[in-house]
Amino acid sequence: MSAEVTNPVPNDRAQHLLRVLIQRYIRDGHPVGSRTLSKDAGLDLSPATIRNVMSDLEGMGLVSAPHTSAGRIPTPKGYRLFVDTLVRYRQPGDGDIRKIQEQMRGESDNPEGLVGAVSSMLSEFTSMAGVVTVPRPPKVTLRQIEFLPLSENRVLVILVVNDREVQNRILHTDRDFSASELQQAQNFMNEHYAGMDLEQVRAKLLDDLDTTRDSMNQTMHAIISVAQSAMDGAEDPDSKYVVAGETNLMDFAELSDVDTLRRLFDAFSKKRLILDLLDRSINADGVQIFIGEESGYRIFDGCSVITAPYHVDDDTIGVLGVIGPTRMAYDRVVPIVDVTARLLESALSHNS
Repeated sequence: MSAEVTNPVPNDRAQHLLRVLIQRYIRDGHPVGSRTLSKDAGLDLSPATIRNVMSDLEGMGLVSAPHTSAGRIPTPKGYRLFVDTLVRYRQPGDGDIRKIQEQMRGESDNPEGLVGAVSSMLSEFTSMAGVVTVPRPPKVTLRQIEFLPLSENRVLVILVVNDREVQNRILHTDRDFSASELQQAQNFMNEHYAGMDLEQVRAKLLDDLDTTRDSMNQTMHAIISVAQSAMDGAEDPDSKYVVAGETNLMDFAELSDVDTLRRLFDAFSKKRLILDLLDRSINADGVQIFIGEESGYRIFDGCSVITAPYHVDDDTIGVLGVIGPTRMAYDRVVPIVDVTARLLESALSHNS
């Protein structure tokens, strides 16, 4: 068995210089040289000593040296150490919090309008792209199911959930089912499962299939198996999100070339990609920070995504966040995302 590999940790002096370098790079966007770092660090160190420390940090993968410059820039790994242990977060001021509350109050009776206002505020406060998922019902309840036979071993399944949401899907089956067989399955499902949330329906179907395997005739068993497939394909009512400030990303040099912007705007237009990224935070405990490739999507390799779930009572009903370059002011952005999520929770709780 191989020994566990641990990443080297820079000493206190090296951590201090890394913090100063990242702060300077976030502010100016230019590689930071040893002389600049010597002035900013407030330490009595020669440029040669600082160059040696930078070489060590580079060896640890925390900074890199662009070939066009003698200075260093932070790597995603360096940013990760920064946000986890080195940054000093700054909470929004009372005036900013009041401004957020006032704008939310103006949309208090309109959840989708409220989400739009929050997305715009996140963009305004951070000068990046703000994104918020529209609140979704905490549970998805099955109200009615209908099966209709189609040709070529296919069945049309119509689900009514949460009183008004209709979902249609086509299932491919092992054999043709007659209309009367499907009617029998439909009656069984509506009698025994209507009124349950989808997770309960899935669990009960599995249990019923197991416990009634011997007593249920083969046709009925096959039909209930079809119903199970329908439930596996069932999903929450169509999720939506509101994004604001995408064009702010054009103001950052590292994201401003035409190809990068085209890919980013294409990503914003592809709802599933953004929702998949946000859904990774739906069960998170507080703010999540995805730096560069941590997002899992190559298009965001040059970006950081800061997210936070928001709740009503004990149910998580959505996620909000900010998307911008890795060179962002984490000390400001992270607390803004966190506070905005809490204020949105408060606004929604007062409306429920």
